[in-house]
Amino acid sequence: MSLVYFASARVTKWKFDDSMPGKLERLLDEINLSRYFERNEWVAVKTHFGSEGAHRIVRPTFIRKIVDKLKYLGAKPFVTDTVRIKGLDYLEVANQNGINHLSVGAPVVLADGLYGNDNILVRAGEILGEIAIATLIYDVPAMVVCSHVKGHINAGYAGAIKNIAMGAVSGSHRQCGWKCGRGSMHTIGEGELVWDEEKCTLCFQCKEICPLDCIDFKENKFTFDNEKCWRCGRCSRVCPEGGLILPGDDEYFMKSLAEAVATVLTTFKKNKAIYINFLTEIQPECDCMPAADVPVIQDIGILVSDDIVAIEQASVDMLLKENPLPSSLAADEKISPGEDIILSLHKRPYNIQIEEAERIGLGTRKYKLREIK
Repeated sequence: MSLVYFASARVTKWKFDDSMPGKLERLLDEINLSRYFERNEWVAVKTHFGSEGAHRIVRPTFIRKIVDKLKYLGAKPFVTDTVRIKGLDYLEVANQNGINHLSVGAPVVLADGLYGNDNILVRAGEILGEIAIATLIYDVPAMVVCSHVKGHINAGYAGAIKNIAMGAVSGSHRQCGWKCGRGSMHTIGEGELVWDEEKCTLCFQCKEICPLDCIDFKENKFTFDNEKCWRCGRCSRVCPEGGLILPGDDEYFMKSLAEAVATVLTTFKKNKAIYINFLTEIQPECDCMPAADVPVIQDIGILVSDDIVAIEQASVDMLLKENPLPSSLAADEKISPGEDIILSLHKRPYNIQIEEAERIGLGTRKYKLREIK
């Protein structure tokens, strides 16, 4: 049984120690960072920079607290993510969302370089074969994984597993392209986009949202650059008529997430990674989309553990206890109190990723919750 530390988002005393940043400081003291990180050791603080328009990320206030605690130990932290859009644009998005060296107190760098192809092929498993792990993640000896818990169009639930699987693996590799990147998790086989001309209304939203400018409509006919495309699926997600489909399989996808995490963690020695899940601003979509909807679940709090399976199971268990918020997508979908809100929104069997992570030895779903007051 693993230990998961928890601090509630509720504030009942008007003092810093009872604030969420104050509680995060105490959570980090409770888990005892010196058990994991050493003086002069480089530590990657892995988070998601968000998108232009998607602002409900892990706030820089919290990242700064983590950085300061690591620096107090004498460690050398940096804040990082992999390229989701063009590298310079992504750094500017991070800056617009408040993540820069001044706000977080540490360098902010791209783990796989400005072009997203600074990565190393690592043997994975039966599903993925080989995957391109970002070079900085591969090389760094220690990591703190800061995850914004939310919904996700493919994963259903997105927490620490999704953060590492999609965020520590590059979108593409110089030789094998998207098939060795995170796109291989999204699709089966060739995974080519399917366009239904009869459904298409030529709104061009798919073209506008493509992070790599892969899509074009020549003479009003859909075309895309098959070699350049990362298979991120944003184009099919925003199509209002369902005229664009990216083939996929839920079970394959969920299991591949766990396999990717296992592969990334092979580049770290034992007890060199901890996980922090922020159950705040729990929106229905990923932070990579160009907008952020209102939360569907009330803020719950912060979880910390050195067991990725335990923290994910604890996060899900907490979500299941909450009621849907009014005036949100959950209300639009008429989700009732007591229903699994995340499952009802996306119809994805998200538990498979956690079950598979346990099956392949990444941790245990049995946990003990220790709440700090």
